[in-house]
Amino acid sequence: MTGSGARTAVEWLVSAAPDPDACRREWEGNRLGTALLPAGRRWDVLILPGELGCPTFDVLTRLVGRPGPVLADLGDERLGFFVPPGTSQRWVGTGVRTAGRGTWIVVPYPGRTAGGVRWLIPPDGSGTLTDPSLLELSMHEAAAAIAGGGEGRDRGAPPQVLTT
Repeated sequence: MTGSGARTAVEWLVSAAPDPDACRREWEGNRLGTALLPAGRRWDVLILPGELGCPTFDVLTRLVGRPGPVLADLGDERLGFFVPPGTSQRWVGTGVRTAGRGTWIVVPYPGRTAGGVRWLIPPDGSGTLTDPSLLELSMHEAAAAIAGGGEGRDRGAPPQVLTT
């Protein structure tokens, strides 16, 4: 992601910060290329363990093509799906961590890998988020495939990164 797409994504992300201008300056000057942003204002994040998150990502992208932003750590041990604010307060699911109001997340600059975190789907700057109902359906399909030994994703293959 380069040019105006990255700038639009940056503007959307820093709009969640208490002081967007200070956040932008710190982020762009940070050698690690990461920012600490508050969840719960513009988005919540549902964090799935990789063994469920990676196949869920595959199912979700088959359903909607391009869901909201998705973060992954470098080993695909955890995937973070950006969902509407307030979702974390209502979410009930074993093994799923939530980041909502009162929590902060490490976010790499759009289009970059930094601090052990990368975008599988970078924000597009429009505010698009993943529909929690579709995410839940994708999780159920992925879990069923894993349990049945069927359509589950090979853990050796990383999820495809979407950049447009």
